[in-house]
Amino acid sequence: MKPSPDKERAIEPLPPALSSMWRLCKLGYRNEPRLMIAALVVSQLAALPDALLALWLMLLGKGVLEHRTVLLQGAAIGLGVSAAATWFLRTVSTRVQRRFRDRVTIALESHVARLQATVATIAHQERPEYLDRLHMLRNQVFVLDHMYMSVFSTLGWILRLGVTMALLASIHPALLLLVVFAVPTVLTSTWRPQVERAAQERGAQSSRLARHLFNIATTAPPGKEVRVTGIGEVLISDRRAAWERWYGPVAAARWGSAFWHSLAWAIFGFAYVGAVVFVAYVLHAPAASVLLVLAAGARLSAYVGATVGEIGFLRGFWMDGSRRLAWLEDYAASVAALGDLPVPAALQKGIRLDHVSFSYPGTSRVVLDDVSLTLPAGAVVAIVGENGAGKTTLVKLLAKMYEPSSGTILIDDTPLARVPAGDWRAKLAGAFQDFFRFEFRAVHTVGLGDVPRMDNQPVVMTAIERADAGDVVARLSSGLDTQLGPTWPGGAELSFGQWQKLALARGFMRDEPLLLILDEPTAALDAETEHALFERYAAAAHGAGESGNGRITILVSHRFSTVRMANLIVVLDGARLVEVGTHEELMARNGQYSELYSIQAAAYR
Repeated sequence: MKPSPDKERAIEPLPPALSSMWRLCKLGYRNEPRLMIAALVVSQLAALPDALLALWLMLLGKGVLEHRTVLLQGAAIGLGVSAAATWFLRTVSTRVQRRFRDRVTIALESHVARLQATVATIAHQERPEYLDRLHMLRNQVFVLDHMYMSVFSTLGWILRLGVTMALLASIHPALLLLVVFAVPTVLTSTWRPQVERAAQERGAQSSRLARHLFNIATTAPPGKEVRVTGIGEVLISDRRAAWERWYGPVAAARWGSAFWHSLAWAIFGFAYVGAVVFVAYVLHAPAASVLLVLAAGARLSAYVGATVGEIGFLRGFWMDGSRRLAWLEDYAASVAALGDLPVPAALQKGIRLDHVSFSYPGTSRVVLDDVSLTLPAGAVVAIVGENGAGKTTLVKLLAKMYEPSSGTILIDDTPLARVPAGDWRAKLAGAFQDFFRFEFRAVHTVGLGDVPRMDNQPVVMTAIERADAGDVVARLSSGLDTQLGPTWPGGAELSFGQWQKLALARGFMRDEPLLLILDEPTAALDAETEHALFERYAAAAHGAGESGNGRITILVSHRFSTVRMANLIVVLDGARLVEVGTHEELMARNGQYSELYSIQAAAYR
């Protein structure tokens, strides 16, 4: 069997740091070009008068020593103007940069959310090594905007450093060697965060586990079971152990890198002392020159430290975050569904699976094995089988959440692989057992099933009636305008069954889908209610078939009293298709379906 593209692809390396940072800068410029340029220019203007302070100090000292009043007054004025200009420009720069950050933060968060939410498949949300990267990115995305400020600041420190080196070179070119002795500090500052970040990423699973255990211990959904089972202490100790597994290697990496970083700074410190001795005792320079070396050298130390620090932050955190963002962009582009064929306006023949096999990315277990099946247009199809038989996986393939590892899925005669995922899903509707509780106003919680009409209350009420969820809305204090979720002010708390009914209504928002998927949508309801609801599903599906769009309704359920009303029943077992037919045909065969049906029927007697 040919492996799937996702399975073939090893986890992609992170893009180079400078390339990814450049892409992030372009993203900021694309969203806020004027503010970005203004923030950059003002930050550099603020750096210049600060860099000239050493020059004014030298001239001030020279004026004192040589008793030159005009030079003394000019240097004093220059010193005052530089100090005032530095303060003023820094204030302006801070305000401009803060406004830029506020605006670009929204763009960055939206960009990351859009990338994750619009990737054609969901492998990145189920594959452990991808989840580790996404976990790190989610922790960093809210401060990625700091990268722009760090870049501006780094350029400002480099400008100060350049001016200071020019002043030192005016005394003697040999003083430029101070830059050479600063190189080790730059190297360790770029290497050190990389080592620490690598240690953090290696322990990302332990970090995620610690966070997961913390959420279990502190959030409401598992609260009852945590207290009944008395596992609070176990959760606390296990979380501590998981945190230690993450922090131990990280701490060791930090201590090791700190040693080399300190050694690099010691080298620069000795070089600075040597420069002062060289000017005073070798060159026998005048006192003003020695004063310049002392002032400029001291500021050089501060400038090198600040530059190294900013580069370290860039390399260790924001560059690292930008690399993960660039990886996510590349990943989203690599699995983009660029289909070149349109979605059929209506189903004439139906959906055909031709020798379809599938294994989840990163695993070797075959979940669907050589399945060939035709789902006729206008049919109500039930998929049954024991847990792990591949029922939900088959639904995911039909919804184009994954591509088959091998084989083909055809929509009439159109290969599903060549149809754009977004266009195909616009023709889908459905409800799932593992639905999400959207804590919005009730009208939007349901209306999300058809976003263009989510504010249309008559349409929303129609969907609610289809799902027999009118009793849920009737109990809400403000009807469809009620905020759902007890964690919000005035939010209504719903039972699991009520949430499930609203999720079902959300799946009925679209009037004429080509494929309606109902994957255990009523598991929280009693058998009688489910049976009544499915009769309505079947009637609606047959009506749709008569209207000409050929809608196929797929029902996944463990309740055979409901399943028996389907036009076609598909039986899966151990990843393979074992039986297909109507209820009567399958009962007559006395096969697996007949056995399972008889066992369940006996339980109700």
